[in-house]
Amino acid sequence: MHKYFFKYFSLFIITVFYLGCMAAQETDRNIQNKRKITVEKPDLEDIKEKTLDPKSPFYFPKLMAKYTRNDTVMTNEEYRYFYLGYMFQEDYDPYRTSPYSGVTDELRLKSSHTKEEIDTIRKYAELSLRDNPFDLRQMSFLVHVLKEKRKDMSAKIWEYRLEHLLGAIKSTGTGEDIENAWFVIYPVHEYDLVKLLGYEATDADFIEPAYDYLTVRPDEETQRRLRDKVAQGFYFNVGVPTQQYVMKHPELWEEEEEAGEY
Repeated sequence: MHKYFFKYFSLFIITVFYLGCMAAQETDRNIQNKRKITVEKPDLEDIKEKTLDPKSPFYFPKLMAKYTRNDTVMTNEEYRYFYLGYMFQEDYDPYRTSPYSGVTDELRLKSSHTKEEIDTIRKYAELSLRDNPFDLRQMSFLVHVLKEKRKDMSAKIWEYRLEHLLGAIKSTGTGEDIENAWFVIYPVHEYDLVKLLGYEATDADFIEPAYDYLTVRPDEETQRRLRDKVAQGFYFNVGVPTQQYVMKHPELWEEEEEAGEY
């Protein structure tokens, strides 16, 4: 009897282990699917409607509350609505800069920092992000100093946010032509994205009615990896930011038109 019990108990253990492995693999696949970015041109009317509707799961204040929690539960779709939906919020201004964003510019150029310098950079990066939660550059600085300070958990949370906000931009197109231009809520995000992709912007042109084209050159690693497939430039759709800029700063728009900047 003990012999048969041991035999069937062993089979039971093996079966449970096998099913556990299968479940773990399925969980891994689900995680990968959640992280996978689907590229699709955004329906801005749908995004506007849902981020302004209190009954919608994509209502902007709901997404903001979820975003500011210290966790990593937001999906790629939620990040997409969160990022693009900000363009339709009352306080959105595509060219507003935080008074805190440039305070530590000189410190950040240094290769290493003292404890006091790290604390200063962190302080102003956090102040800037409270003022503008979509300041990707300050977010990148904050991740860097948190790692220097060995605040690894906080660094991971901010790194997750940065990665998924950039992913929201990448989900809007390929950047290869006007039809597949990437949508950005701030023109400065154009430069942040091309840097992430391993390029440096060397020139910029505005193309009527609402596109920016950045001419780029690859860094050494990108040149080596892509060889003859390196991009010469990328297209960005700035339709909504341009409209908002004209609405909120008509006097500046007129001055730029007179100066021939557009």
